[in-house]
Amino acid sequence: MFTGIVEEIGTIKEIIRGSKSVRLSISCSRIMDDMKIGDSIAVNGICLTVTDMGGSWFTADVMPETLRNTGLGKLSISGRVNLERALRLSDRLGGHIVTGHIDGTGTVTSRVEEDNAIWLTIEAPKNILKYIVMKGSVALDGTSLTVAYVDDRCFKVSLIPHTAGER
Repeated sequence: MFTGIVEEIGTIKEIIRGSKSVRLSISCSRIMDDMKIGDSIAVNGICLTVTDMGGSWFTADVMPETLRNTGLGKLSISGRVNLERALRLSDRLGGHIVTGHIDGTGTVTSRVEEDNAIWLTIEAPKNILKYIVMKGSVALDGTSLTVAYVDDRCFKVSLIPHTAGER
């Protein structure tokens, strides 16, 4: 389980492609504290298992089912990814409870600035939209957000500058 609060932005160090799977190596620093093989790490919101690690990197295997339902197959060397360690029950729970199990993908079709906010419009298939509710939570690339609008073809979220990375 995760909170959807990104702890660090990592960089794709290596991609080893199998016939239908991928092994990712990701450079990072902050989330390496107390990491061990077998830990769950959210990579762009997708729960992956640490299979190998060094001082400033970790590796995770991505199975075909995950590649079919996420954007991880589109990553490239030097690409940036959102990272979060699994939550501890003793920690504060900022954000929302997020499982790291991906239901599907959408497409950002609009980005509009309104004073200090950035509105994103995301088009998604009907089989995903049926689970999106006003004022409910949704995780986009591992970032937990509140739904501010929904209709039969899209939903909208609004980002503060900190969340948008414009600090």
